[in-house]
Amino acid sequence: MNKIDLLQKIIDESKKIVFFGGAGVSTESGIPDFRSANGVYSLKLDRNFSPEELVSHTMYERYPKEFYDFYKKHLVYPNAKPNFAHKYLAKLEKEGKLSAVITQNIDCLHEMAGSKNVLKLHGTVDSNTCVSCGKKYNLEEFLEICDKENVPHCPKCGGIIKPDVTLYEEVPDQLTFSKAINEISKADTLIIGGTSLIVYPAASLIQYFQGKNLVLINKSQTKQDNFANLVIHESIGEVFKKLR
Repeated sequence: MNKIDLLQKIIDESKKIVFFGGAGVSTESGIPDFRSANGVYSLKLDRNFSPEELVSHTMYERYPKEFYDFYKKHLVYPNAKPNFAHKYLAKLEKEGKLSAVITQNIDCLHEMAGSKNVLKLHGTVDSNTCVSCGKKYNLEEFLEICDKENVPHCPKCGGIIKPDVTLYEEVPDQLTFSKAINEISKADTLIIGGTSLIVYPAASLIQYFQGKNLVLINKSQTKQDNFANLVIHESIGEVFKKLR
C-alpha cells in the first residue's frame, strides 16, 4: 500500500482527527513561510535588525516605526485566499471526521475556507487592540489607520493599536493552548502538516497525543519523523489533492 492510500485508510477509519499545522499550509496561498530559503527570515533588510528581531516585543516597544513597517509588509496578506489544504480540512470537519484545526499561523484562511473550530496558537492578524482603551479593530480598519500614519493610533483615545498576535518574548494565550491540549489528547488521529516543529511551546503539543495514528506531512524532515506512523515529505496541499 502506498503512502497516499495508507493516509486515506487512516482518515476513513478515524473518528476524531485533529490537524496541527504551520506556515507550510498557507504558502500555497502566497503567504511566505519563515525558515525556508525564500522565507521571511531570509529577507535582506536595509537596517541592523534581523527579521526575527523585528517581530519581537522588544522591537514593538523600542522601535515601533520599524516594527509596524515590517509587520505590514511581511506578515499581513489581506488578499490571500484559502488553498486546497484549507478547503479539504473544512470538508473533513463538515463530514464530522475532524474535530479541530490547531494552527501556528496568524492568517484567517482556515476560517475563510469554512472551518469552525480553529485554535490559533499565535493569535490573528484580524484582531487588533488599542493598548490604552481596549477598543478592537479588524484588519481592514487597522490597515486603513496604518495608511494614514506609520504607527497606528486609536481614533478614539490616541493609544497605540497593537495586533493581537503573539510576538517573540510574549506568552501565548494559555486558554487556547489548554483547548489545543484537550483536543489532541482526545484524538485518535493527529495529522501534522506544514510545520518543522521547532517553534516552542507550540511544538510541545505533540507530546499530549495518545491516539492510534500520528501522521507527519512536511516538505522537509522533522525531528519527530521517527515517532510517526506515517511520514510524507510533500506539500500539504498536493497530498490532500490525492485524497477523496
